Amino acid sequence: MKKVYSKIESITGSVITVRAEDVRYGDLAEVDTAFGTSLAEVNRLSGDMVSLQVFAGGRGISTGDTVRFLGHSMQISFSENILGRVFTGSGNPRDKGPPLHENLIPIGGPSVNPSERIVPRNMIRTGIPMIDLFNTLVVSQKLPIFSISGEPYNDLLARIAMQAEVDVIILGGMGLKYDDYIYFKDTLESGGSLSKTVMFIHTASDPTVECLMVPDMALAVAEKFALQDKNVLVLLTDMTSFADALKEIAISQEQVPSNRGYPGDLYSQLASRYEKAVDFEKAGSITILGVTTMPGDDVTHPVPDNTGYITEGQYYLKGGRIEPFGSLSRLKQMVNGKTRKDHRDIMNGMIKLYSYYKETLEKKSMGFMMSAWDGKLLKYGVRFEKEMMDLSVNIPLERALDLGWEILGDCFTAEETGLPTKLLDEFWHK
Repeated sequence: MKKVYSKIESITGSVITVRAEDVRYGDLAEVDTAFGTSLAEVNRLSGDMVSLQVFAGGRGISTGDTVRFLGHSMQISFSENILGRVFTGSGNPRDKGPPLHENLIPIGGPSVNPSERIVPRNMIRTGIPMIDLFNTLVVSQKLPIFSISGEPYNDLLARIAMQAEVDVIILGGMGLKYDDYIYFKDTLESGGSLSKTVMFIHTASDPTVECLMVPDMALAVAEKFALQDKNVLVLLTDMTSFADALKEIAISQEQVPSNRGYPGDLYSQLASRYEKAVDFEKAGSITILGVTTMPGDDVTHPVPDNTGYITEGQYYLKGGRIEPFGSLSRLKQMVNGKTRKDHRDIMNGMIKLYSYYKETLEKKSMGFMMSAWDGKLLKYGVRFEKEMMDLSVNIPLERALDLGWEILGDCFTAEETGLPTKLLDEFWHK
């Protein structure tokens, strides 16, 4: 039975307070106003005083309006029918399709019991050499893409969504510009991937509280698909917008701020989402890639700083490329020894030579005389950046490995590469 209350004690911005009993944190309520019905979520309990965050904001609400508690937290419909669909942060259709009400599942549940997990052991191919060859994405991994505003991180996510060898893609967009939302939709549709994709999109003009719902909706649906033996890739952009929404709501609740105004439980809030990544022993998997923009390119900012402690490495996007020195996949050694026998040595050897190239660039900029070895490094660096680092390059892992040998063979002698003799005998100039 729904509990109904007809007196609102206070209205502060988008937060209303009522006196109510037997209400739980996270429960939903409907607020009936003269302008229609608004959804609200319980976000604070103090005795019988219940504070609710109104999705549509506090404008138009009066103290005499009716609050009707629904007796449950936010839910989302789950079935095969959600594939190819686009929803808002409150679970309503954004694509003008029919609303879905069957098989409702709760969002924001606990992470999977560790005893149900298995050790990561399979790679996810993306066709991007800087990922597949140098920082392999592993099934059930949680990895952020550290970036700054203006970098093509949404373009990178769209490419991964189109090319990743997974069964289901779930895109959670937070604080997106409308143009970015349309870009994702059009790109996935033209690439033929929309039919295996579910999108939960919160735009900058939508209610702040809906931004907080997006990761939970995306991950709740991902878990259900994974239990149906599907490998699911969850793409989240931008987790800094999510954290900013947390900060905005914490301020409206008059919580004591922590570092740079963010709530003190920022780490726990981020971890509870990222820890949903899992590879089930007898079912599918969930892999998470989440963009984290760094204000002022500051990796010590609270959002990337906390994210770095939770996740298993990062992709560092800078200058339109995935930087080899700032990027790290801590689980890549679980799989890159099983791909091809030369994978690990090519990966390490090419990065080592690229670091020498960077040193040579510094010498050149300071006017030092260039040696023959420096000339070889300069030639190598140009080819490496153009044929490996450029995000427009789209080749399978095996072709990327062959290309690595070609670049090395064009720029150096076999002895100068520092690669094992056994591999040189097998792969050099073949």
